[in-house]
Order: sequence, then structure tokens, then C-alpha cells
Amino acid sequence: MEQDKFTVIDLFAGAGGLSEGFHRNGFKTVAYVEKDRYACDTLRTRHTYWYLKEAGLEESYRQYLRGDMTREKYYSLMPVNPVINAQISGDTLGGVLNSVKRLKGSRNCEVDVLVGGPPCQAYSHIGRARDPHRMRRDPRKFLYKHYVTLLKEFKPKVFVFENVPGILTANRGLLFKEICSEFDRAGYHVEYKLLNAADFMVLENRKRVIIIGWRKDYEMKYPAFNRINHDYFVENLLCDVPPLEPGEDLGVCDYLEKPSPYLVESGIRKDEDLLVHHQTRRVCERDREIYRIAIDLWNNEGERLRYPDLPENLKTHENEDSFLDRFKVVAKELHCSHTIVAHIAKDGHYFIHPDEEQIRSISVREAARIQSFPDNYFFEGPRTSRLTQIGNAVPPLMAERIANEIKKMLCNHHDKN
Repeated sequence: MEQDKFTVIDLFAGAGGLSEGFHRNGFKTVAYVEKDRYACDTLRTRHTYWYLKEAGLEESYRQYLRGDMTREKYYSLMPVNPVINAQISGDTLGGVLNSVKRLKGSRNCEVDVLVGGPPCQAYSHIGRARDPHRMRRDPRKFLYKHYVTLLKEFKPKVFVFENVPGILTANRGLLFKEICSEFDRAGYHVEYKLLNAADFMVLENRKRVIIIGWRKDYEMKYPAFNRINHDYFVENLLCDVPPLEPGEDLGVCDYLEKPSPYLVESGIRKDEDLLVHHQTRRVCERDREIYRIAIDLWNNEGERLRYPDLPENLKTHENEDSFLDRFKVVAKELHCSHTIVAHIAKDGHYFIHPDEEQIRSISVREAARIQSFPDNYFFEGPRTSRLTQIGNAVPPLMAERIANEIKKMLCNHHDKN
């Protein structure tokens, strides 16, 4: 049965949000390539979880989460490590290619799907605004060329290339045009859409460019992604976890109450889950006072705090002309949160918890839930790394829908032939 599964290679894999969606649709990931060592540990931990789940041995995973099993012992339960810890560059591409070939060869399989997206900082509007050269000299702009090289090598039936909306306008749109031309020259029909995770029942406003390509000898078309209508609110993500003091980490802890209907329908929380990563950063007293003002203003007047409107004794920045909303409350009464970004690892000012009693930024688990990661998803590394991994990720619920449509494309092609 294992040999009948469609196979995936995940490049620039991060914490694995994209491949998570493919796992849920029965795909088998042959190899992950990721430069960050903590993210690589997260990928290995999650891949081992899927292996144990399919073998009916999930209790071993829970033992690991509870600290009753060492990481070394836990990893030994997985016969092959599919995670390649390497930066994809001109200097390393040959080594990466050989490593992926070895993993692919050990499974004696074709590659059905190639997925991934290069780091987005070189394409993002914020990145270009902050860089004096507007990212024109940033080598990360050209990482897509390595993606194309691997695409040519493995010739998957379909590929998925994900990135931020800013990729459409980088270098006045010429870069995106060149990327699509490279895919065409590699032998693929390509189409793209600007998709919003909020349309996939993720409680987050998160727009992403999703390019889907298929080999020119295949008759396929870009899927129609219809919005999932619902009546859930961000509050449904936050209601069952214990309150926290700034800087508190509850380790492995109990839930306050039964899961909300959203947590059940989305699959974020299951009966057997353990609550982990409910940890938040310390907040100095000056910032807590700013948080109080921001929470009160939003909860009682429905207005966002503007930095220039703060009392003078609470201001620490001279710049009062840009980034005026640097303190922002996660709105519990809206259908979706504002976008979780990797900057959450540096400070929590843009992701303030809405409870006026707690006066803190959201916890690692709350951030993961907003991104639609299930509660049994364990992120390796220190808190800052966990938050970076979450902020950079593709929401698994969104990835699951994309993977489901890719599976239909592959099955339809198989049936016709």
C-alpha cells in the first residue's frame, strides 16, 4: 500500500506546514530540504509522528511530548531520516541533489509532486521598504532558479510554488514574469492565483501567491478553490487554554474546558491531545501599560492604537511617521486575525492577547492555532525559533485543501491513462 502513495519532495520546507497538508491526503514525503536546524528537528519529529500514527503507535509520540522518552530514542523509531539540513545555494546544490537522490532511490519511486517556496523576505513589501536597495542586491531573489534546477532533475508530474504577494510586483513585475518563463522552459504549464488562507477556514487573513504547474504532456487545469463559509471567530481559538502571566511556560498542561466547535471541525484539537507550547514572553512594565491602552481602546471603542497617540512617557521611538500600528491586539470578535509573521519572534507588540486581565502577547500555541497547526504539532527549538517557524509557515488547513486538489489532478490523469 505504501508503494501506491503519491510522493512529495518539500524544498525550503520550514516547519512543514505545506507538507502537512499533503500527509493528510495520503501523500508520502520522500525528502525535506531546510536550512534551519531547529526547523529540521521539527520536520523530523513530525515525520516520525506520521510514521507512528500509520503503525498504530501514537502513544510513543505522546510519551515523547510528556518527556518520558528522549529525542534520540524517539527518532530511532523511524527507520529513515528524510530531512536534509542544508541551505540551497549554488555551492550546495550538487550535494542537496545527491542527498535527495539517495532518499528517492531508497524508496525506488517516482516523484509525483515538488512543493515549496523560497524565503519570502526578498519579495515582501515590508522587506523592500526597509532595505535601502529595495532587495535588488539580495541573493535570495534568485533561489527560485535552484527550485527550477531540481524541478528539471526530478520531473514531477505537478509542482506547487508558494510565496508572498510581493513577488508579483518585485522589480516592477519583471521578476515574476521571469519565474513563470523559467517554469515554462522547464517543460511545465503554469497558472497562479492569489489565495487567502481565510477562505480555507483558517482564522487568519493571510494572502499567498500559489503557482501550480503540470508537465506539458499532461492535460490538467488549475483547481477551483471555493471559499469555505463559516461563522467562527478568533475567540473560538483562545477560549479553552489557561490564562498566562507574561514569561510563563506551562509545559505540558490541561485544557480549561471542552474544545469549541471550530477546534473540532478544523481538527486543531482532538480528545487525546496534550496541550504543549503554551508559553509566552516577558513584557516590561512600560510595554504592559501600552498593551493595556491598546486592549482597552480596541475592546471598548473598536479602534486601533496609533503610536503618536501614546502618552509621551511611554514612547521610545522617534519615528512617528511610519509603522504607526506597531502595537496591535488580536481581535477575538472577528472572523480572522491579522497575519502572523516571523517578526513575532522578536517581540509580541503586534500580537497582543485581547484579554484585559492577562496583558501579554499571544503564546506559541495560540500563534500556532491561528496558523491552523494542530495542538499535537510539536515545534523543536527555543521559543524564538518556534515562533519564527510558525510565522513563516503555510497554514496546514490551507495546504490540506491545496493537496486535496492536487490529488484529484493526479488521480484524474491516472484514470485517463
